[in-house]
Amino acid sequence: MSDLSVLKSDATALFSRKKTAAFAVPAVIFAYLIYVFFAFDVPGLAQRANMENAVTLASDSWSYKTHVTRSHRIDEMDYAIEGERKGRYPDGTRPDWVTGPDDALEVDIGDGTIVTLLPDNRTEIAHPEFGLIEAALVDGTVVTSFSDTPPDWVSASPRRVAITTDNGRITITRSKTEIFRYAGGWELFFFTLYSPYHGKSLTEIVFGEQIDPDRTNLSGASYDFWNNSMWRHGDVMWAIGETILMAFLGTFGAAIVALPLAFAAAKRFAPFAAVRFIMRRLFDFTRGVDGLIWTIVLARAFGPGPLTGALAILITDTGTFGKIFSEALENVDEKQIEGVSSTGAKPLQRYRFGVIPQIVPVLLAQILYFLESNTRSATIIGAITGGGIGLLLTQAMQTQKDWEEVAYYIVLVIIMVMLMDWFSGWLRGKLIGRSEDKH
Repeated sequence: MSDLSVLKSDATALFSRKKTAAFAVPAVIFAYLIYVFFAFDVPGLAQRANMENAVTLASDSWSYKTHVTRSHRIDEMDYAIEGERKGRYPDGTRPDWVTGPDDALEVDIGDGTIVTLLPDNRTEIAHPEFGLIEAALVDGTVVTSFSDTPPDWVSASPRRVAITTDNGRITITRSKTEIFRYAGGWELFFFTLYSPYHGKSLTEIVFGEQIDPDRTNLSGASYDFWNNSMWRHGDVMWAIGETILMAFLGTFGAAIVALPLAFAAAKRFAPFAAVRFIMRRLFDFTRGVDGLIWTIVLARAFGPGPLTGALAILITDTGTFGKIFSEALENVDEKQIEGVSSTGAKPLQRYRFGVIPQIVPVLLAQILYFLESNTRSATIIGAITGGGIGLLLTQAMQTQKDWEEVAYYIVLVIIMVMLMDWFSGWLRGKLIGRSEDKH
């Protein structure tokens, strides 16, 4: 009876603890979420959120805008894709939706809005719903025909008038009148306006008559595409190569450095405790500092460049590989080492033929996995060190205008990571499979 009472008391206490834990754990999680809610200022974030900006940013990633600009100072017209000089229409040409004589130039924005550019810096906007809007530059002031408060899609002041429509925008300032017309797609992705192959279909280039008398169609089109000054395909592919090389040098360099150091950190191969302690703390130090921190430090020491990024990856991964490899060495089978030793092998030979073959699957699996992971990391590191696709991505984001280029670079990074993932998986299966077949 005494034993049953003790068992009953223990069972009651156990159920009581489990019941308390069942309520305590959710309560702690809920309390933490409440803390996060206020600590991260979630209500303020919701108030500051601007979904219109998010929608504009998303639409800019798959669309472009053509600028029609009239200078108020020199009375000159300019037509350019994204407003860039590299996308400027050649002299004597203009978009087909710009019509009429110079003294009454009509610009069809595409949503029913027609903008007419008149002499003396006057502008008329025929809006399909609002009607006619007139604006003019008078004594350095932008004057409009609004008698009452303008609609919410119009921003008007004496210095600047901005009218936003579904398909474009009109901006009038003291220095110029600028009309933006939006269109879907990545314009000039293949050829610029100055290339003879612009506007030609693939069938015309491959099977049609020779377009440029000085070049064959395939060679000329390939050259103009690769050297496209708007999208810079050649520079982008070179940057992709730099990013992959950065990840490759950093990963395999770290593996080469970490392998011999791992022997000094493994208890079975390093008899001195002081040596093991020093090596393990060294591994903790190098992997404990994030790769981005090493990137900043090395960039200050050696200057920017892809090699600096590779060194940052090498230092960080040396610590990680050292820990992984030393743990693998701790678990090797002693019988295989004894078998090699029985043949009269020297210490280096025992390591080479008795130890290394056992840890090769672990080494290769981890190295190839980190190679794929470091390909992503090299993109961010390149943005700091000034190398690879990360630099181009950062530059495109800083301009705050060509978000289609940002989307282009992001797509390339995703494709690069997918290919590296496939390649590392294929190579891992081949190499590890061979190792397992042999042993």
